[in-house]
Amino acid sequence: MKKNTVLLITNSLLLITLFSCSVNKAKIDNSLKKYFDENKVDGCFTLLNNADGKVTVYNMQLDTQRFSPASTFKIVNSLIGLQSGVITNDTMMIKWDGIKRTNEDWNKDMGMTEAFKVSSVPYYQEVARRIGKDTMRRWIDSIGYGNKNISGPIDSFWLNNTLKISPDEQLGLMKRLYFDQLPFRKSVHEMVKGVMLQEDNTAYKLSYKTGWGFDEQKNNIGWQTGWVEENNHVYFFVTFVKAGKEEIDMKAVRKNITMGILKQLGFFEGKK
Repeated sequence: MKKNTVLLITNSLLLITLFSCSVNKAKIDNSLKKYFDENKVDGCFTLLNNADGKVTVYNMQLDTQRFSPASTFKIVNSLIGLQSGVITNDTMMIKWDGIKRTNEDWNKDMGMTEAFKVSSVPYYQEVARRIGKDTMRRWIDSIGYGNKNISGPIDSFWLNNTLKISPDEQLGLMKRLYFDQLPFRKSVHEMVKGVMLQEDNTAYKLSYKTGWGFDEQKNNIGWQTGWVEENNHVYFFVTFVKAGKEEIDMKAVRKNITMGILKQLGFFEGKK
């Protein structure tokens, strides 16, 4: 029993080390604060230069706190769905349940690629139901995702502040996904990376997934997490936004902040 306990602790520490990025060596860049101030929100930004391992952070305190992943969980939901065979490929259709929702983009039959791009909550809730609690828990534990808590309904734990992950841990997940280091087939990694690609031109490639939800106090929280590639170099980034309870154009805010910061750091010109 003692040997098993030691082994479990060792494995858990290894997962934590692999899954998050070291913030001890991070360069704090407070000049990035202005992008959050301009959009009247709080938040943090983290960037990892894979070539030299250097990390740039604004607002370390938020970077290491855990929050609901909201729709960024669609990355992992897709990985588990594909690995388990619940999603057969990136065009697999799930029929619309006939319930009309505010987001008109969700009110139709669709495949995985479209569901990922329009961030369809109903599609991925059905995927989670088909995966089931036991299989979902096994994979969440295996990759060491955040607090690993998927208690309650199988189709809402990533939306209702049950499951939580920190921006730093999201950064670690992006790196492991990019380099096919998660415990899924290579083809599964490649398919999910394919649907994350948002911009592809001669100067750079930009891949990410966004998320928008609410914390326990009903404050808006938003995510934009992914990577940018220039001249065969990859940089991983996470933008986290925390706003008040008032209405907010989160889609515009998180994009303004992310693109503004990346431009300030010299991206999008093919010179990195």
